[in-house]
Amino acid sequence: MKWDLTYLFKTEEEYEKAYEELIPYVEKAASFAGKLGDEEKFVEYYLTQKEISEKLERVYQYGSLKSDLNKKNVENASKVSRMMILFQKLSLATSFESPEILSLGKEKVMSFIDKHPELEEFRFGFEKLFRSTEHILDANSEKLISYFSPVSQGGGLYSALAVADGKNETVKLKNKEVVTVTQGNWRSLIMKTDNAVDRKKIFEALYKTYDDHKTTYGTIYNTVLQADKAYAKARNYDSILESFLFRNNIPTSVYKTLVNVASRQNKSLKKYFKLRKKALGLKRHYTYDRFLELAHSNKEYSYEEAKNLFFASIEKFPSDFKELAREALKDGFVDVYEQDGKRTGAYSSGVTNTHPFILLNYSNTLDDVFTVAHEAGHSIHTMYAAANQPGELQNYTIFVAEIASTFNEHALLDYLMTSGNITKEEKIMLLQKAIDEIVGTFYRQTLFADYELRAHELVEKDQPINHEVLSKIMVDLYKQYYGFDLTKEKYKEFVWAYIPHLFYTPFYVYQYATSFAASFKLYKDVQDNVPGAFEKYTNLLKSGGSKYPVEQAREAGVDFTKKETFMAVVERMDKLVDELEKLLDE
Repeated sequence: MKWDLTYLFKTEEEYEKAYEELIPYVEKAASFAGKLGDEEKFVEYYLTQKEISEKLERVYQYGSLKSDLNKKNVENASKVSRMMILFQKLSLATSFESPEILSLGKEKVMSFIDKHPELEEFRFGFEKLFRSTEHILDANSEKLISYFSPVSQGGGLYSALAVADGKNETVKLKNKEVVTVTQGNWRSLIMKTDNAVDRKKIFEALYKTYDDHKTTYGTIYNTVLQADKAYAKARNYDSILESFLFRNNIPTSVYKTLVNVASRQNKSLKKYFKLRKKALGLKRHYTYDRFLELAHSNKEYSYEEAKNLFFASIEKFPSDFKELAREALKDGFVDVYEQDGKRTGAYSSGVTNTHPFILLNYSNTLDDVFTVAHEAGHSIHTMYAAANQPGELQNYTIFVAEIASTFNEHALLDYLMTSGNITKEEKIMLLQKAIDEIVGTFYRQTLFADYELRAHELVEKDQPINHEVLSKIMVDLYKQYYGFDLTKEKYKEFVWAYIPHLFYTPFYVYQYATSFAASFKLYKDVQDNVPGAFEKYTNLLKSGGSKYPVEQAREAGVDFTKKETFMAVVERMDKLVDELEKLLDE
């Protein structure tokens, strides 16, 4: 139940040798500057790039995985650091590439590809590059924009205020215990208490800092908005939203349709919180009460049981899928249990043409069982792509990344709910988990996406931005989506300052909701026995990063431009909430 990293390199000596062999590639890559117009040099350069890329990824993965097994090990950390330095050097050495390719023109570049099938996997990348021509400026303008890049990012300022200068508050609970409330423990502290006053204290201890620094947070976010506006205008985009969606050729209508559905089709979402209020005996259901369990079980699941439950849940699926599922969880490729210094959380890590590795911190809970299925989904996706695409086209986008993982979770939930081997309490737990996942991944992330859209649209209209404006947007959205009145909940209106993604990576969070919606639609088609549904689903996984994500999804039967795609989630929510209501009333 440990990683066997000898799959990547048999010995440390072999790894070190591979690293040393990469260093000369920096100078070699740079030597091609100004020569790509020569067909022979063009071919040599991109064949070299293929070789460099795969070796780089393998060496990086080995060091990264070693480091994640023990974050206290300085030697392992240095393996990652020196690879990051090498990546930076290689990036600088190849910075000539895009401008030079654009100067050659699409016709000439594609003629090289036509004559050299060994470079066919680069065609899609060139298509994307030439598609962006209208938004690439002349050399002097590009250089000028690059000078402003370091000062136009709000993430650094946000991190300095929220993390570096952040101070944790302490509170005294009803049982006389004094606890320090942190970003890492506040949810668990709330879950553990049945005292409403304590929950309020814990929440306010965490959120007070956003009230204390509301003017500064508002100013920082305004900087983010203004930078996004300047970038969009400088590069000739029709809107700020388009400037963020253009790279992956995602129509702005996809974003707006998602927001339209989630903001209006939320009857069951509001019903769920009314059910919770009644079941928990609360006078008022505050936003932080969402962490309270409706039922509890001390039942534990061993790792072997988790695997067997997952395998049982996919028993009716095609044999190739089941084989990859077992391969994903094969001994040597899953590091199962928590250990001193090990990175927290869970992930599946895969690089070009290698077997993916899964990191877990398994602790025998029901949540852990779902995590096994989730991460196996990512690994299955990676292996399908590797088996069907050349190296340059294996990496899939974030837009579709969560489809395979959540598809597995849907199958596992349905299997457990119909197995006949669980108690009423466990059924309630499963339903709450499934509903909370929709609430957190579809509705909550779309609410934040809606917030980003509204804030950026205000800036495009030259409207002033400050903390009062931003808080009003959130108050309106929480009322519209959840039916919550944030004015009755001290500090909650500053939730916009609590979400780092809004500052670090604008227009990113909506992708959690789109992947989630796609997996529901695909899973529903499979469950409804739509002809060819599972084959279309696996074809999407096999396509890797060979096409634009919206096109990949459309070929699988998911049209993100249509309301029906997102309504699949709404319908699932309706069904789950109705089931929960019946159980709670029994």
